[in-house]
This record gives sequence, C-alpha cells and structure tokens, in this order.
Amino acid sequence: MSALKINSLNELGELFSKKHQAKVLPALFLGHGSPMNAIDDNRFTRFLNALGKDMTRPEAILVISAHWMTEGTWITHMERPKTIHDFYGFPQPLFDVQYPAPGRPDIAEAIQKEIVNPQIQLDHEAWGLDHGTWSVLRHLYPEADIPVMQLSVYMTQPPEYHMKLGQELAKLREKGVLIVASGNIVHNLRRIRWEHNVAPYDWAIEFDEWIKQKLLARDFKALQNDFLNTEAGKLSNPSLDHYYPLLYILGASNNKDELRFEYEEIQNASVSMRCFSFGRV
Repeated sequence: MSALKINSLNELGELFSKKHQAKVLPALFLGHGSPMNAIDDNRFTRFLNALGKDMTRPEAILVISAHWMTEGTWITHMERPKTIHDFYGFPQPLFDVQYPAPGRPDIAEAIQKEIVNPQIQLDHEAWGLDHGTWSVLRHLYPEADIPVMQLSVYMTQPPEYHMKLGQELAKLREKGVLIVASGNIVHNLRRIRWEHNVAPYDWAIEFDEWIKQKLLARDFKALQNDFLNTEAGKLSNPSLDHYYPLLYILGASNNKDELRFEYEEIQNASVSMRCFSFGRV
C-alpha cells in the first residue's frame, strides 16, 4: 500500500505522533569510509545493523551525503531514486548492489515550502542515492522499505551556511524524519593505506580526538570555525566535502539532546569512522 500523501510537515508530524506519541527522532552523524563497507561484514557494519533495530522507525529519512556536491541546495524529488555507484576500481559485487528505497516527493515539497531561507530546489532526475547514503542505509535498514531523500551540499558556501541549514532542518525530527549526515571527520584518500589492521596516523588520531572533545564541550563554534587551524586538521580534511555534513547534525541538535558516541574507529590509517548521535534515547 502506498504511503498517504501529505501536504505539509504538520500533517506528517500528526501522522507520526499517532504512531509514536511525542517521539523526537535523533540526528545522526555516520562515518561511511570505503565503499567496501557496503558489502563487508565487519564490526562497523554490524554496529549499523544493531543501530537500525534499536531506533524508532521513521516515516522517512533525509540524508546529507558528502558525495552530492552542488551549486545551490537540492533535495531529491522522485518516486524511485536510482542507486548511484559513484566510485571506480572496486569489485563487481559492489556495483551490483541496489538499494531500491522509495522516495517521497510530497515530503520533499513540504520541506521546500517550510524552509525558505536558504532556498531548497527540487531535483527530479539528476541525482538519486549515492554510496554515501546507501552504503550505510543498507545496513541500518536492509529491507529498503523506508522512503529516502537526499540533500546536497552547496560546496561554495561557508561553514555557517551548513550549520544554519541544519538548524532549519531540526524541525523535521519532530515530524518523523530521521536526519542522517554521512561523511568522515578524518578523510585523506591521498594518505590511505590498504594493509590489514594498519595503524592510524598520529595526526588522524589527534584530530579525531579534537572533534570528540569539542563535541563533549558543546563547542560548536570551534567545530564550525577552527577545524583547519592545526596541521592535523588540514591533513584530516584536504577537502571539505566529508566534513561539512557534520555541521548539519550540529545545527539539527539542541541543548537538551544527549550526545552519544555510537562508534569509534580509524580505518585505512586516514579515515575516521566515528559515528555519534544527538537525542537517541
């Protein structure tokens, strides 16, 4: 049976409240790392599977993925978003993966109407679900039966733009929409190492710990403005695409939310898989 079409986020919230009284969904930051995590059975993927079973089932999922970089801010607006294999040089079984989750154009339209500054544009066919999205969702919700929308990252905008947009998105948490940001707070592919059980670089450990301490202190200004002030920060983020999704989750959180460090690991020496949540009870 198809989902009931809604005309506003308030309608969506009322529908969700009937199922889950006064529930507020968490905001999640998930490291996704190598695309191979999509098909591997490892400690990280088992964590994702357990997390999906432990959370309140959302009406829909909005993912901010590091892999959709655009001019302007866009949201997917199609009934059946395609599975995008945006990588190369990996084994064929990874390219064979499909994540056939439905979209929810009506919810995308409601988000566009509700958030007018900044303007969010509707993407009818250009994108879909890239591996920053489906590589984690296929472990969180392997049945692919929850509608998914993806929000792009407007890369030429400064950090405060992404933080403020996250603040606007926060209202979705009360409407049954799970907000997921998928990136990596340490992401240096030039320094990556593929040996088994390779030790992480000192600078990767240093920056990962800096992030942890700033989160514990709720020092969001430092996380927004100071992340490139050290050599460790620069080495951890030679480009900003995998860091910016973090800012959306900071913006979508509030002071009452409990912070939980859900998973900690550095893979391939230079990729932090740190995952955390705000408001998961």
